[in-house]
Amino acid sequence: MIIGLIVACEVGFWVLLAAGLAVRYLAGLRRTSVAILLCEPLLEVVLLAATAVSLRNGAEPGWEHGLAALYIGFTVAYGRYTVGRLDAHAAHRLAGAPPPPKPPRYGRPRARYEGGLWLRTLLAGAVACGLLQLAVWYVGAGTPAAQPLRLWQLAALRVVGIHGVIALTYLLWPKKPKQPKQPPEQRD
Repeated sequence: MIIGLIVACEVGFWVLLAAGLAVRYLAGLRRTSVAILLCEPLLEVVLLAATAVSLRNGAEPGWEHGLAALYIGFTVAYGRYTVGRLDAHAAHRLAGAPPPPKPPRYGRPRARYEGGLWLRTLLAGAVACGLLQLAVWYVGAGTPAAQPLRLWQLAALRVVGIHGVIALTYLLWPKKPKQPKQPPEQRD
């Protein structure tokens, strides 16, 4: 049941996003668009409630509960960012707005951009680990049933760590723009 609900939430997210942007830019109904887009967080609330009910009804904590926590964490951290980026692209394509700025490609600005993305990943991991810790306490921290939830906490921390290392490489070894090739000097 939880897996089906995770898939439904993901599909629902994209359907609501497409509907909200279509209503905003094709129909010109900005308030209705905002109302549709504000329904997106309700999907995560439903998923959280269903996961809690599943555990309360005696379901054995498993990978699906961990995946639900990671999904909710990712949506909390990246949901608004994703909506904003796609809104800017839709405004450009459908309403004649200027093209959205592209992420910086080189140097410190790129490192700052990657650091910002890593902070979002850190937030996602913190939310997921917090939800998983609540589930561990609920099922009993010392019980074997808590082990799959603890493994998902470690998975979330690994993702945060790997993304942190990747973001750090942009700071330590910043990418530099390619220098145009100089024509060979002409000999006399």
